[in-house]
Amino acid sequence: MAISKKKKQEFVATYVDLLNQSQGVILTENNGMSVAQLQELRNTVRQQNGAFHVAKNTLTAIAMKEAGMPVPEDLLQGTTVVGFAFDNMPGIAKTITEFAKKNEQVVVKGAVMDGNILSPADVKALADLPSMDELRASFLGVLNAPATQIAGVLNSSVSQVVRVIKAYSEKDGAEAAA
Repeated sequence: MAISKKKKQEFVATYVDLLNQSQGVILTENNGMSVAQLQELRNTVRQQNGAFHVAKNTLTAIAMKEAGMPVPEDLLQGTTVVGFAFDNMPGIAKTITEFAKKNEQVVVKGAVMDGNILSPADVKALADLPSMDELRASFLGVLNAPATQIAGVLNSSVSQVVRVIKAYSEKDGAEAAA
């Protein structure tokens, strides 16, 4: 069934809006993925603050041009599903690549991020980056380490002073008894 020109314009406008909100997009190929699998992946991507849409290649190319992004013509072949990353590109990349490992129907074609076209290997490298939560935790650990060390040094110094005073008091008590 053909799509009307008005409906195509609506799709392009929607894609342009999604592209303008995104840090980048991941292009995947859908080789017979079931509706249940597609919905599972959409829900997982949504939890990472992203979106996952089956898209027409020609409309996606038009939207990318309108959004000022490079158009990877070679990646816009076959059945294309686009993952939009609104604020966590590594998280979306990780979600999609992990799903692709478990489901051979999904193949990562590449991505577009910061005006650059990324290969599937680049997307895998992006997916291997630590998440923002992991980075925050390690950063807090680095910040907290000096304070913990200072507290340990102060605590050991105080306990050493207490032991010395106790030793003197015991020594004075032993001398007084003799």
